Amino acid sequence: MHKVQARRTPNEVARDLFDGLPGRYDRLAEVLSMGQNRRWRRAVVDAVVAHAPASVLDVATGPAGVALQLASRAPARVTGVDITPQMLRAGAVNVARRGMGHRVTLVLGRAEQLPFLDAAFDALTFTYLLRYVDDPAATLAELVRVVRPGGAIAGLEFHVPPGPLWHQMWLLYTRLVLPAAGWAVGGREWYEVGRFLGPSISGHYQRYPLDWHLRAWEEAGVVDVRTRLMSLGGGLVMSGRRADG
Repeated sequence: MHKVQARRTPNEVARDLFDGLPGRYDRLAEVLSMGQNRRWRRAVVDAVVAHAPASVLDVATGPAGVALQLASRAPARVTGVDITPQMLRAGAVNVARRGMGHRVTLVLGRAEQLPFLDAAFDALTFTYLLRYVDDPAATLAELVRVVRPGGAIAGLEFHVPPGPLWHQMWLLYTRLVLPAAGWAVGGREWYEVGRFLGPSISGHYQRYPLDWHLRAWEEAGVVDVRTRLMSLGGGLVMSGRRADG
């Protein structure tokens, strides 16, 4: 008899993909985004620091890249949370190297069940998260739960370029160029990530198109929601604030 393989959860997929990559994650993100990752992350940080928060939670913090940006641009206490211990260890090295240990704290945890009290933070950011959770709508509600009323929320995800020409070029890049480049630059681990990324993004937006994201944010209790497609639609930055009361 054939054994039935248990379906891996999105959390498990994320851990399997990124366990071996923490020291190279930021470089990998630049390759995967065609060099646009820094610009996209800066837009997320811009949306939050404009509100001068005293405390910020950065979800899916990885090696603490966004958390460190937040700490360098706002006089805030920043907490980064991630499900991957290896990523957090790399993040701790980066935090120590920048001398930010007194401002940035890293915590192991899941976005779907954050280990924090209601309204514990003035603001929240997340990056490349919603493709790695079983229920994106419930996860958004959990993110909003830990932000105080009126607090800023901003997130970054990969996106599928909407224009026909750019969409075809994106398909070519993600299906052919990206896996090959990953193999050439980082070996099998990068190849697997490169091969996974394009179909994962396409599948996510087939199930959850942009209009769904907008509704999900609003239904989670976020107001003044703004969507910003960046780099011809390859990146999606969303921002808003938790409703008062």
